[in-house]
Amino acid sequence: MEEELKASGHHPADSNGDGKVSKEEQEMYLEFKRKELDDQDAMRDAQRKMAWFALGGMLLYPFAVVIASLAGLDQAQSTLGSMAPTYFVAVAGIVAAFFGAQALGKK
Repeated sequence: MEEELKASGHHPADSNGDGKVSKEEQEMYLEFKRKELDDQDAMRDAQRKMAWFALGGMLLYPFAVVIASLAGLDQAQSTLGSMAPTYFVAVAGIVAAFFGAQALGKK
């Protein structure tokens, strides 16, 4: 909060700019900060779930090709095999972006 005070020249909870922070302004400011933290937490959870889902799909993709082969679906096997390079690069990009953002966020 001290950084915000130094940057703006007034207390961040002072919404009307009178130089005094009332109880209502303080409560509103704290509620806003709580919601901001909740939103950040929800975003991190969603990103984590997306990365795990992408990794799971990457691991299960070869099984789809094998199952299509065992089921005698030659056209499906061919299609899945031709899509594999693009799929793996796209999923690797998603996972790399997630882990890269996590690494940058810790600095």
